[in-house]
Amino acid sequence: MENFYKFVKDFFMNKVALITGASRGIGRGIAIELAKCGFDLILNFARNLDSATETKQICFETAERSGKSIRVELAKADISLKDERDFLVNFARENFGQIDLLVNNAGVAPHVRADILEAGEESFDRLISINVKAPYFLTQSIAKWMIEKKTTMMDYSPKIVFVTSISAYTASVNRGDYCISKAALSMACQLFAARLAEYGINVYEVRPGIIETDMTKPVKEKYDKLIDNGLTPIRRWGTPEDVGKAVAAIALGYLQFSTGEIINVDGGFCLRIL
Repeated sequence: MENFYKFVKDFFMNKVALITGASRGIGRGIAIELAKCGFDLILNFARNLDSATETKQICFETAERSGKSIRVELAKADISLKDERDFLVNFARENFGQIDLLVNNAGVAPHVRADILEAGEESFDRLISINVKAPYFLTQSIAKWMIEKKTTMMDYSPKIVFVTSISAYTASVNRGDYCISKAALSMACQLFAARLAEYGINVYEVRPGIIETDMTKPVKEKYDKLIDNGLTPIRRWGTPEDVGKAVAAIALGYLQFSTGEIINVDGGFCLRIL
């Protein structure tokens, strides 16, 4: 009888998603779409409490409009630091007991765009630490926990998403550190997909293109012109919602026979049309 009650509890519990860098931009867009799907959410952020709180409220309101009842918690942690990654994992363990979806979204751009012949090491080290090292080792910790949970939970099918960028394969010589960090993150996705397949843990790369966020505001005029001139076959900016919908499709299990898959959310930029 005890096993039966455990099965009922597991069956009716909301699934849980941990989203890094969830306070604004693409992270917020992902959180909102997962709220629509009825996921409980752990919204990680490093600094901006006001934005994170706003995202939390939007998620509650979105879920309510969708007829869902969800739990949303904020978790402040700079995941480039080991102690704070450990705190985030322990926070999830103690407050939710499981993670069904890890979304590695947190990332930064260089403070200053600099030609690769002039760029300094400080910016390079910062981007590698936040954009690559942080999600690599956070995924390592969460994946071990997922493997542990697979042995005790019925119908547990956890997933991991890496949010990268078209910069993973598009050379921008005035921000080489960013391109290299995203290319490395793309390979991290392939590595974890290969390693975790035997445990039934699927791993995906969602690769956004030109997305309208705070990060892209300084170059809006430039990309407005490029888009109008046909840079992307779909002639508009992408939105955080576009990226969120791709993650939601993964979260809902629509790609169960895929792992290591690259999902381009780029308006067709990847087509390389002549």
